[in-house]
Amino acid sequence: MTLLVISPDYASHLLPLATVATAWAEAGERVVVATGPATDAIVRRFGFEREHLQLGRGSNPGVIRAEDQPSGEDDALRGFFDATRLGAVPTLAFQAAARGADLLWEPLRVAREVHRVVERVQPDHVIVDHLAFSARLGLTGAGVRHADVVLGHPSALTVGDEVYGYPPAWPRRLQPTRTSLVDLRRQCEGVRDVFTHEWNTVLAALDPGAPASEDAFAQTGDLLLLNYPGELHPPERTALLSPHAFLGSAVRTEEPDAEVDAWLARHDGPIVYVSLGSFLSVRSDVLGRIAQALRGMDVRVALAAGSTSRDALGPIPPSWLVRAELPQPTLLERAVLAVSHGGNNSVTEALTAGVPLLLLPMSTDQFAGAASLETAGLAEALDPNSATPEELRAAAERLLSLDPDISARLARLSGELTRTSGAQRARAAMLAVSEDPEPVIHSRV
Repeated sequence: MTLLVISPDYASHLLPLATVATAWAEAGERVVVATGPATDAIVRRFGFEREHLQLGRGSNPGVIRAEDQPSGEDDALRGFFDATRLGAVPTLAFQAAARGADLLWEPLRVAREVHRVVERVQPDHVIVDHLAFSARLGLTGAGVRHADVVLGHPSALTVGDEVYGYPPAWPRRLQPTRTSLVDLRRQCEGVRDVFTHEWNTVLAALDPGAPASEDAFAQTGDLLLLNYPGELHPPERTALLSPHAFLGSAVRTEEPDAEVDAWLARHDGPIVYVSLGSFLSVRSDVLGRIAQALRGMDVRVALAAGSTSRDALGPIPPSWLVRAELPQPTLLERAVLAVSHGGNNSVTEALTAGVPLLLLPMSTDQFAGAASLETAGLAEALDPNSATPEELRAAAERLLSLDPDISARLARLSGELTRTSGAQRARAAMLAVSEDPEPVIHSRV
């Protein structure tokens, strides 16, 4: 059997998708990844084949820098970073305005290239990143059965009366004004309508008989795979989902890192892991305040600085480990607290390790994700633009002294997530669907 994985050329997307694909590789099956060249090393590290498929202008093999992006994408990235400094609603408004170019990039050309990839690979199973809309159009328009993988918080797929880009929930300490939210929702509704019109136009060109979508952001594949613990998802929202499976998490196995192993063995004391992800590590002001807060605590710190220089962090204690990139799952296994922007990879990997989270959400689904974890008592969220070092330290100290009942719940969740991996759950769900005798590839390819 052959599994085809379709991923944008970003490490933060490919790593969980490739991890899901390991269940097929472990079963002795062929795995082919269709993605761009920037993440070729990741594909090869997993031992998979790669088919060339460019799904957007930008790319990111690990740490993203605006100066490394093609013309136009560099300015867009700088604009996004600037928006995060203005606050949650300006950031979401900026992202809404850029949504068409970001998520539905050259849709007809990409869709037809997806057809060619499918013809070459002849897959038995196909999984595709939910945000790869142009690729999903190609699969849908050609009648290729596939699983649609939501790598972010489940709110990244709208249900009911939700509007894509408009958070259905907010953390307690990030409460925008009613007026700003009314304006944001109106903008997101307008973007949804334009986006859906373009989706339907391309779909009609690919398959004139295909039914038009009412909301392209709510479209899913034949099977929906959510990289999130079902235990934390509201039952009333789960009831609105199309056929689906919750994967829990997609925690990758990492290669040994001699420097990290030596650091873990050399020092004693509780470990706090800090990362703002491959994009938002550019916020050196936020990382600097986090570092200042943690310097006042009796903890060791492993800090993934990304594109932030060491100088911007202030004095670095000798017991700390600071590098541009760090093996996140490895360090989370030993950590007692994680400080994060609330990206879904960081969140699900921390939960799998049984680690509470101090969250500083800045964009997209991070606000709703932080609100969900706060409701569950597993995290505390602060405003990244206004939280002082003293407030950050106080929140960290509270999370290091969790109520025993919350600690027990976190431990139970960690046990559930480690008992059956996300990759195993994904393959089981796909095999159950493939018991249907209908072929993966219909005659329209």
